[in-house]
Amino acid sequence: MNTKHILRSLVISCLCGNLIAVLTSCDNFLDITPTGKVIASTGEEYRNMLSYEYKYFPNDRYMTTVRTDELKLSGQTSSSDLDAYLDLWLWKDENPSPTTSYFSWRSYYHAIYIANYIIEHQNEISDASAKTISQLVGEAYMMRSYCHFLLVNLYAEPYTHCSPATTRGVPMMLEADVNAIPLSSSVEAVYQQVLSDISEAEKRLNIDKWEAGENYRFNTISAQALRARTYLYMGRWQEALTAAKAVISAHPELEDLNVSGGLLPDNYKSAENIVALEHFSTNLSTVINLPAPDFINLYRTGDQRKTKYFKRETSTTYSLLKGDGYCSFRAAEVYLTAAEAACQLGDLTGAVSNYLTPLWQKRLNASALTTEQTLVSTMTKDELLQEIIDERARELAFEGHRWYDLRRTTRPALTRTWTGQTYTLAPNKYTMRFPTEAVESNPEIERWGE
Repeated sequence: MNTKHILRSLVISCLCGNLIAVLTSCDNFLDITPTGKVIASTGEEYRNMLSYEYKYFPNDRYMTTVRTDELKLSGQTSSSDLDAYLDLWLWKDENPSPTTSYFSWRSYYHAIYIANYIIEHQNEISDASAKTISQLVGEAYMMRSYCHFLLVNLYAEPYTHCSPATTRGVPMMLEADVNAIPLSSSVEAVYQQVLSDISEAEKRLNIDKWEAGENYRFNTISAQALRARTYLYMGRWQEALTAAKAVISAHPELEDLNVSGGLLPDNYKSAENIVALEHFSTNLSTVINLPAPDFINLYRTGDQRKTKYFKRETSTTYSLLKGDGYCSFRAAEVYLTAAEAACQLGDLTGAVSNYLTPLWQKRLNASALTTEQTLVSTMTKDELLQEIIDERARELAFEGHRWYDLRRTTRPALTRTWTGQTYTLAPNKYTMRFPTEAVESNPEIERWGE
């Protein structure tokens, strides 16, 4: 039974009517206000509150794939798919169709509200050991941190392409206050809160690894994994490398794609999976079914990922084999974070030998490995950095990383043609507008202050 099926089978039998109210959205600024008071007492009840948020955690990180250079729309795409995703694919953010399936807003703040409630009431939790309560509260801090991290990367300028302290970020919710109408904070303030919450989580998390089926929950290693990703997005290379090395030390396992019959790395049972929370193919399986030819060309001869991730349909087209996984953090991403950070710090040899080569040994056949090592041996720093970004594209394909990698690095201009008209994503358009529902609920949302 996969992770989401297990989540769906959770019986939240101990939730009373008033508690259910907080799990139901109502009209307000963030649309997460509960209609009644939250009544929870036992550790089991608080665990069920958090399990609800795990179950309904948004899949927006994966939905960003529609906006990247990873795919082209298939000729087999249904009319309902076009209604839902065409404007996203064409980057028509100014006046999208009412049928467009857009990114979450209320779900993130709903999860943040519940995380805040658990944090604020931790001393009132009964019928649970101190260790159990500590783990639960640690997960709540991670939930709040991760939601704010994803929000600021969807709806604010990338940290590496703005003045973070003087650039509008997103609203931060740090209290379970149903009447709060916060202004946006700066990009810098949001990132600092993300890092602070990671540190608070790290003090409390005490489970290193959940069993398959419960590994959608945050664990001790996930704190360092999110810290590594956060510092990478900030361009703080030494901190990113330090955090990544800590993850690799604790969780070095990689799936070997040279062995037949093994698991794909994004499988929730994969040896390299750290947190199996976000699902990659929800509502997108019929849209994301035709990888773009230029993206396929990133894979060189002997790269096992080309045949394990994709199926060749004709001489020029492929379909997607990968893309039905559950994975928020896994080891391969962290190896690539370490490689990028080491390269940025000028340690090209270490980037290749310590982090890229261990990954390539599990992804390339012997001949391709030799070719790759020879190729990078003469690269300059800038050339190796580009190779690492391309390697992230190859390795993390269709897992929701590409959009964020493009926006934090070169922000290339992308073009698409649909029904004879050309559409362009300009470098300054890698940030999405606040959702209409949020602006209508709070016209002051674009204002910001510490």
